[in-house]
Amino acid sequence: MHAALHLLWWLIVGHALADFVLQSGAMAIGKSRHHQGAPGEPPWYYWLTSHALMHGGVVGLITGSAGLGVAEFVVHWLIDFGKCEHFYGFNTDQFFHLVCKLIWISTMVGII
Repeated sequence: MHAALHLLWWLIVGHALADFVLQSGAMAIGKSRHHQGAPGEPPWYYWLTSHALMHGGVVGLITGSAGLGVAEFVVHWLIDFGKCEHFYGFNTDQFFHLVCKLIWISTMVGII
């Protein structure tokens, strides 16, 4: 249980860093396909993919698992795409991200 709480702590810290500190305003706005960027600005999927890669990298570094890093990248991309499509709001988005962290921990400590 101690190992799971340790992982949860660092995954939440990593999420806070990647979702709030490392995500620029331009990225937060630009990752939506509904944002009409200025000419020469990267397309929305570059912003969203870059953001999801940061999250995947954080999870991979914390867990030591490239597989979980890739899983985080894919799922984070899909969750944020859904938020940008207004399928759900900010709180639901954050809840989904937290559930993913719990799933990653569960796989690491052999619960599932």
